[in-house]
Amino acid sequence: MIYEDEAILVLDKPVGISVMGERHDTDLVTLAGDDGEELFPVHRIDKVTSGLVLFARQLRFHGDLTRQFQRRTVDKRYLVLTRTRGLPASGTVDLPLSVGRKSRVRVAANRADIMADLAEVAPLAEVADLGEGAPLAEVAPLAEVADLGEVAPLAEVAPLAEVADLGEAAPLAEAARAEVGPTGAGAGAGVGRWTVPPAAVFPHVRTYPSVTTFIRVWEGGEYTLLAVTPVSGRRHQIRVHLAWIGHPIEGDPLFGRDATARTLLHSWRLAFDAAWAGGSRIEVEAPPGADFWAPVRTHLPAGLAATLLGNVAGGSGIGGFA
Repeated sequence: MIYEDEAILVLDKPVGISVMGERHDTDLVTLAGDDGEELFPVHRIDKVTSGLVLFARQLRFHGDLTRQFQRRTVDKRYLVLTRTRGLPASGTVDLPLSVGRKSRVRVAANRADIMADLAEVAPLAEVADLGEGAPLAEVAPLAEVADLGEVAPLAEVAPLAEVADLGEAAPLAEAARAEVGPTGAGAGAGVGRWTVPPAAVFPHVRTYPSVTTFIRVWEGGEYTLLAVTPVSGRRHQIRVHLAWIGHPIEGDPLFGRDATARTLLHSWRLAFDAAWAGGSRIEVEAPPGADFWAPVRTHLPAGLAATLLGNVAGGSGIGGFA
């Protein structure tokens, strides 16, 4: 449990259990009922996703909370690991979704019609010619990851911030892998936007406008760590959007037939208004568990991960990276 009061309960859901509605297995609502408490889910996350889920403890609180999600006044932030590289420093995926065969969610257009608009901002300093003995303070700074919003103009992209917690003994190679400068096609301190022309959207199916924004927090080895906001909150939205721009979530069974490990998607942060507490803003956070970090443990030092997530959250650091 992450947070509770008389009106709500926020749980950190593990991978492999549904929020509600399981026919042949258990789910969180059923488990709560077995323990004598009726819970009303305000939103859902997928069975393969870990992290925060918000429940109302009484129906009289449920309606206002669900309306906040509908009005998009809830701040939602997910963490994602992809086994790809080359994404820009931040981006917006504005691709309509539809439901195809076997109820599979997909982009409501042909993949060939997706357009990527990549705009460069000031380049990052390269990690080069520092030598093994160079102090870490000289390593190229990281892009600070403030809330840029759905379509933040380039001038609002946050200034660069240094990472200080690698320690004197950290090899320079680890610091170099942590920088977020140009590392492949489309990578760098740029802003990307993926869209499809209106004429290319399928006319024969019901479509759902869907927007996902992301900030690239780190990349190293084969992996990229993203902080992702599903602005419109459709079913499978993050999973479909990232896969259709060529960066599927690692371990996602929707897009990887050989996926055997967990899906590396985690519901990390939520913020919402508490009408029952004078309208105060409640902010909750659940760091990912060790199973989320396992694939990048050799590339991403624990101290650096905490620093990066602390920058994203606007706080001093995140625990849970053991």
